[in-house]
Amino acid sequence: MASTVISVWLDVPLRGAFAYLHDGPLPSGQRVLVSFGNRQLCGVVDTTVMPDDIAPERLKTILQVFDSLPPLPESLLAQVRFAARYYLHPQGQTLFTALPTVLREPRDIKLPDRACYQLTPQGLAQPPAARSTAKLALWQALHEPQEREALRRVHAQASAYLKAGLASGDIAAVPWQAPALQIDGELALNDEQLAARDEVAANLGRFAPFLLHGITGSGKTEVYLQLIARVLAAGQQVLVVIPEINLTPQLIDRFARRFPATRIVCLHSNLADGERLEGWCDGWFGRAGIVIGTRLAVFTPLPQLGLVIVDEEHDGSFKQQDGLRYHARDLAVWRAHAANVPVLLGSATPSLETVANADAGRYRKLVLNRRAHGSATLPQVGLVDIRRQKLVEGLAAPVIDELTRALERREMSLVFINRRGYSPVLACSACGWTSACKHCSARMVLHLSARQLRCHHCGAQERIPLQCPSCGNPDVQPLGEGTQRLEAALQRMLPGARILRIDRDSTSSKAAWDAIYQRVHAGEVDVLVGTQMLAKGHDFGALSLVVVLGSDGGLYSADFRAGERLFAQLMQVAGRAGRAGVPGRVLLQTQWPEHPLYQALQQHDFDGYAATMLQERREAGFPPAGFQILLRADAPAYADAEAFLQGVLQQLGAMPEGVDVFGPAPALMVRLAGRERSQLTFEGANRQALHGWLRAQLPLLEQLARKAARGLRWSLDVDPLEM
Repeated sequence: MASTVISVWLDVPLRGAFAYLHDGPLPSGQRVLVSFGNRQLCGVVDTTVMPDDIAPERLKTILQVFDSLPPLPESLLAQVRFAARYYLHPQGQTLFTALPTVLREPRDIKLPDRACYQLTPQGLAQPPAARSTAKLALWQALHEPQEREALRRVHAQASAYLKAGLASGDIAAVPWQAPALQIDGELALNDEQLAARDEVAANLGRFAPFLLHGITGSGKTEVYLQLIARVLAAGQQVLVVIPEINLTPQLIDRFARRFPATRIVCLHSNLADGERLEGWCDGWFGRAGIVIGTRLAVFTPLPQLGLVIVDEEHDGSFKQQDGLRYHARDLAVWRAHAANVPVLLGSATPSLETVANADAGRYRKLVLNRRAHGSATLPQVGLVDIRRQKLVEGLAAPVIDELTRALERREMSLVFINRRGYSPVLACSACGWTSACKHCSARMVLHLSARQLRCHHCGAQERIPLQCPSCGNPDVQPLGEGTQRLEAALQRMLPGARILRIDRDSTSSKAAWDAIYQRVHAGEVDVLVGTQMLAKGHDFGALSLVVVLGSDGGLYSADFRAGERLFAQLMQVAGRAGRAGVPGRVLLQTQWPEHPLYQALQQHDFDGYAATMLQERREAGFPPAGFQILLRADAPAYADAEAFLQGVLQQLGAMPEGVDVFGPAPALMVRLAGRERSQLTFEGANRQALHGWLRAQLPLLEQLARKAARGLRWSLDVDPLEM
């Protein structure tokens, strides 16, 4: 007879745990199957939550205990509790966000066989006949513990050989053990790299947050690798969080060459569900020495965690923009603190939040001011004033000349423009019609090769019109340049040049980046044309010239973070040039060459410009000088979203001193995917007061949302990056 009341978290938008009956106690982290309404859901037990005081006869019984895997570890549950509380998100949804997709499903899971196998003394004494090459190869491999997958790589008949050997007693399953650590190709460090490595190494075994501020090409990755070697030698694990999937092929290859015997797991959204589950469990069960992944990897349980690294820590893609709106960098710092290990935040252009933490002494700052390659120097940055220039396909004459000369010298160039597609907009010369998206406050981008107009925000697609939809004029023309148009123009301007375009469209397949790296490093590319994907951590050794187009738009944004983002992006893309002994040059086309941002870029003066931006933020009370939480609402009609927020304003409790509210106001992109968006902005100088007060308002927000217009959705965004 079921008698024990169990608290269970479910993946539903409600803030409490749910009470169920079971015939005995269950441990925290245990996955179970429960009935919820007319559905059957996977739930996770939590013994730290007191069940609601509900009469047992009203409670449902747990339908099944999923016991093929051990209960989820307490370290993960603690991280989820923190994330749910800090980001004001339902804990059940937070927990299921942290899990691989397969573990969210209402079914038991059977993992592939990861046991190790080895010959018994009986098997060692009975080698197969020499003519049986397959059996002999497997017999020799089994002198050491081997996993089934490793044996299959020795010979396809491994499973049959294992089955027969286990039955005869020639082979036995043995406990998994990590292979002996191998370290290949360690490089000599310069004085700055040595100092950075040794200071972090001296703090292994205790929490210590570090900012590794190294200019582009200064050898931050080599510092990471040598620290990782020390952690692995101590029998511990390392978590490396990176901003983009496209960084993984280069990084994984470098890590695998350095640590050839260490299991390295890569976790990102392009993996199949089964692959991600296996990698996640390899980390959880201690089989993976290194876990590298994008933001969701920050939740991977690692029982022997010894070091956390966040590479390109400034990157905005660490912030999740829907559901649980967490920041992976900040959760990585919390996680290092909880595990009592160092965390290393690396960047050539640190975020202002991290700079402020270093200035305040909360983070220790380590500096790499020179490039790791002995003869490499920072590139020279030139500004091309285009106010009086006639542009050809968006390119000024001096830029075309430099591209031509680089091609003659057989040096590689990069043309950077943050617009993919052929043209940003299609326009009618007669009536002024432009290709607006019907679902968003944005223009549809012309993709000429696919004969389509596409919205890069909601994904809507349309055929290219043969005439203006408004007035019938057949003369509709592309305005502005995108990567596809530049690629075509450069092929005409530089006949014979081998041009490679890199953007979301050209790298959509799983193997695309591998093929790109092979071509670039084989010397098969003369000119790269690409978007911001090229600004993030890539090392193209032969690159000597970088051309930047269309950056002035970042100077006009209403977003107070736009200047910080633009400066970081330009410094990052400029840093791709001149890394391997070839002098680097950057040409930036602009109508505002006297702007302080461009002047600081010419001097490679990150510290000076960051200090200026921080002072502006302090004067305005903006982050990191203050703290923000957005209450967003969206609905099919803007009036419904605004009415909900107005109702919230009228019924909110008295705000504590120092907390201010602004709005309701339209979002910067008011219409997205057919929904109209409005928001309230809460600001305060005291994070604890701001969070505590808003947390107390959650029941009111939920009550008002239930009474709101049909179709309304609302969410809270703590520490928002997008307005």
